[in-house]
Amino acid sequence: MMGMVVVWQQILHRSICIRMSSLQDYHMDVKAAKKAIIEGFRRTDESLLQESTKGNWQDGATAVCVWILGQMVVVANAGDAKAVLARSTSTNGEGVVDDTKSQLKAIVLTREHKAIFPQERSRIQKAGGSVGSNGRLQGRIEVSRAFGDRQFKKVFGPSDAVEFVQNQLKETSSASLAVRRLVKEAVRERRCKDNCTAVLIVFKH
Repeated sequence: MMGMVVVWQQILHRSICIRMSSLQDYHMDVKAAKKAIIEGFRRTDESLLQESTKGNWQDGATAVCVWILGQMVVVANAGDAKAVLARSTSTNGEGVVDDTKSQLKAIVLTREHKAIFPQERSRIQKAGGSVGSNGRLQGRIEVSRAFGDRQFKKVFGPSDAVEFVQNQLKETSSASLAVRRLVKEAVRERRCKDNCTAVLIVFKH
């Protein structure tokens, strides 16, 4: 487990932190920052999945990242990791914070990603996954987004299925063979536990 944490930290730093640090030298562009974070998170997940396959482990990790860039604070998270800001609610007569009498208010800066939330449930189902009656992803874990956790990322989504079949049709002109391979991939390789049936119709043009 400790080895996985070290690998994850290194990958996260390489994929996101360095990318974000390069933005400090320029006028902060919120869109550029968001793009850098999303791309960094994606690369972190891909790298961690590759490492977990090599090491034959299935651990996952949530994350919360905070960057202080000049006068701007940028926060991003995946899973149920939280960033909390403690803000003073007391000021003196001149509107300046009085630390000696200050009452601190906790402000949560992040939004949790849990399968029980309607927006996350919809996203999971559109991607080909499922949420159990207990509100957990595949009936097993509460968080719906994380780095790693490769056992939950083997399900075919619509785009995955199309890409797989397209690659198969490049190897063979047989639609029936391609669709049999699709079902085999879903059941044997991606461990689908539901009934699997697929129909492939190829339109001539």
